[in-house]
Amino acid sequence: MSAAFDPLRPLAGIRVVDLTSVVMGPFATQILGDLGAEVTVVETPQGDANRHMGPGPAPDVSGVALNLLRNKRSIVLDIRTDEGYDVLLSMVAAADVFVTNLRPGSRRRARITYDDLRAVNPSLVYCAAVGHRPDSADADTAAYDDIVQASTGFVDVNRRAGLPPVLAPVLVADKVSGMAIAQAVTAGLFHRERTGEGVESILAMDDVMRGFLLVEHGAAAIAEPPQGPSGYPRLMSTERAPLPTTDGLVTILAYERHHFEGLIRIGGRTEMLDDPRFMTRLGRLENIDELYREYRRIAEGYSTAEFLAACQREGVPAHEVVTLDDVVAALPLVDHPDLGAYRVTPPVVPTSDPGAPPRRPAPHLGENAVEVLTELGYTPEVIDALMAAGVVGRYGQQP
Repeated sequence: MSAAFDPLRPLAGIRVVDLTSVVMGPFATQILGDLGAEVTVVETPQGDANRHMGPGPAPDVSGVALNLLRNKRSIVLDIRTDEGYDVLLSMVAAADVFVTNLRPGSRRRARITYDDLRAVNPSLVYCAAVGHRPDSADADTAAYDDIVQASTGFVDVNRRAGLPPVLAPVLVADKVSGMAIAQAVTAGLFHRERTGEGVESILAMDDVMRGFLLVEHGAAAIAEPPQGPSGYPRLMSTERAPLPTTDGLVTILAYERHHFEGLIRIGGRTEMLDDPRFMTRLGRLENIDELYREYRRIAEGYSTAEFLAACQREGVPAHEVVTLDDVVAALPLVDHPDLGAYRVTPPVVPTSDPGAPPRRPAPHLGENAVEVLTELGYTPEVIDALMAAGVVGRYGQQP
């Protein structure tokens, strides 16, 4: 192992060309950047949608973008032109990884399929994320987070758990799929390390999310013939919810027998310890509604501090319900070189200092064009000509 190798930034030196948009792809490349990769985002003159997902310290840098675009460079490039496409090919030829979430038809029209790009870089690790399988009838239809939540069972899980048939108030499909993209890329890099060959990965959001949801919710329906309905009983309980105390809300997880015993002792209902319905994990699952109602009655007799202290004594996993504002306020502050202070979100991969400023702050739209093109060998005269022709965006002059 090289002395310069940082095990917490194992992708240092890996060059990524990022032709993704909104959240799924950019979250994937944020992870790659947090792991040390040099990520260059190819954007349109309007900039990616995440730049405008709510207010931020600059018109082209939203609060979302401050973290989603960290450790990245930005170039505005019109790849519809031959000159712009040639610039993209130059970037790909010098890169290790190419990531896109354009639909199959759009990739073909843009000339960025795997076959198109491996012609200039046979060792390229190529990952295309799509909504649906390329061989499905829906291959070229749009698949956003809300669509995938509806198509893969997430909305129905809410309904069956006694909630309204609502969408999760979090971009769960985009972000889980983004983590899957990052995993596919790192697996592709490992394959290349072993074989010297490039590789193509096509990742479908609906496959990712079905696999994610059905880990537990396939439940008894996975066997053939089914041994029972789909849906994991504890999570489907209509009684599963934070427990009100006299002054707040807490959550508990009485997963093991000793957790159950601890809560029952806290509540003084020791006769329940000998109830045959609750002797086994399966029995507690089958009677989970009654147990949740009992846990609620127990918590209602305590303040939050008293209940948490009792749970700690008894070894019961418990926590007060923390507000979203409090979670944000607890994040460390770092300084952007020209946008002021902001709160840095923790990486979802291990790093040496999760609260440290990123290696590169989120760039303005097209901020790094000259740097990127110079590295590729373009002269200042050629760069100026490309910018004058509108092929490459000039930083600060995008509409």
